[in-house]
Parts: sequence; C-alpha cells; structure tokens
Amino acid sequence: MLPVELIIYVFFVYILAGFVKGVVGVGLPTISLAMLAIFLGLKEAMLILLAPSLTTNLVQALAGGRLYELTKRLWLFLLSLFLLTWFSTGVLVAANGNMLKIGLGIILLLYCASYFSQVKIPKLSRKEKWLSPLMGGLTGVTTGLTGTFVVPGVLYLQRMELNRNALVQAMGLSGSVATISLGVSLGGRGVLSNELLFTSCCMVIPALLGMVLGNIVRSKIDEGLFRKLFFFSLSAIGMGIVISAVSNLN
Repeated sequence: MLPVELIIYVFFVYILAGFVKGVVGVGLPTISLAMLAIFLGLKEAMLILLAPSLTTNLVQALAGGRLYELTKRLWLFLLSLFLLTWFSTGVLVAANGNMLKIGLGIILLLYCASYFSQVKIPKLSRKEKWLSPLMGGLTGVTTGLTGTFVVPGVLYLQRMELNRNALVQAMGLSGSVATISLGVSLGGRGVLSNELLFTSCCMVIPALLGMVLGNIVRSKIDEGLFRKLFFFSLSAIGMGIVISAVSNLN
C-alpha cells in the first residue's frame, strides 16, 4: 500500500494535471508522469496513469460531434500508434528504470523546445497519407517507452489545420487509443498491480475535477500566457528528472 502522504500527493497531482488538460486540451499524462516519476518508478507512475488518462481522454474524444469524421481521417495514425505503443511497452518492462526516466525527461525537454523555438512539422497537404502512419508509429514508440504521446503526436495533430475544438477532440481520441494500447500491453506482460490499479481508478475523481475547473478557466484567462507558464514549469521538471535519474545511475 502506498503511504498516505504519497496518496495525498498523487491526488493533488491529478487535480493539477486534469486542470492543465481542461485548459489546453493536453497535458494530463505529461504533468502526472513528470511529477510522479520524481517519487515513483516510471512503470509505477504509468500504471497509476491508466484509468484517469483513459477516462479524461474518452470524455474529450466524445465531446465535439466530430468523432466519426476524425476517426476516418486519423485511422492510419491511430492504428500505427496502437501497434507501436504495444510493441514498445515490451522494451519498457525490461529496461532500466533510470534510463526510462532520462528518456521521459528528454521527451519533455524536446516538447518544450519545440514550443519555445516555434519549430513545426511542415504543412501536410498531400503528405498526410504517408506521414500519418509514420508519425503514429513514432508517437507509439515514445508512448510505450515514456507514457506520453506529445512528441511527435501532438505536434503532428497541430499541423492538420483543425479548428480548436476539433484539435482538442483529436487529441482526446489519440490519447484514448494510446492509453488502451498501454494498458493492454502492460496487462499482457503481467506487470499490472492490483494495488496500483485501484489507486489509478481512485485518481479518476481528482482528474475529472481538475478538468472541469480547467474547462471553466479556459474561457476566462489568456491561453497564451498559461501555455508559457506551463512550458516553463515543464522544462524545469524535465531537467530535474534527467538530473535525478543520471545521478541515480552513478
């Protein structure tokens, strides 16, 4: 059983992560894994992530009225995302935990760097047919190894010229597929823990609470300023994770 102090910490982490997701449409796995990996192993943090991530992503995916249209357009991306997430999780199970934390930290720093440098994937136009499975596969690799699908998945979705609501729905759909694949793969490899799964189910409540609060705040604050604060904070967390994991290797 996790210590009471740690459970309380996890509870507030998921309120914060849900809040960020409610405001910008993405960030629950990124924030929760980054903050939990400081005190837990990445594998344990990913197990706790499963239920709140799937629930909030399904809520996001089902809202907006464009689910069929987005699924039809993104099916190659989603299929390769599912398959490569499942495959890469096999590496996660066998890999050194500190090396995985370093990978997570690097992914977070790359995500932040793409924001601050304004680096973007070129406009898709006719390239979408072959870029979708490629980007889905690459995103599946990073999801399976680190639990977060922001690089290059979110960057790719942002270049699809979707309106704001459709983009949020597309990120929810992609996050749902990634989380299902992660759960199926971890379950199939026998690493699911009943204790951590119970904790994961309990964290659905604070995640949804935070998401509701974020949705309310979204229309009342400057999203650009919030994004800057988000990425500055994420950069600091990413550097902290890398430094901590490297020192543990020694």
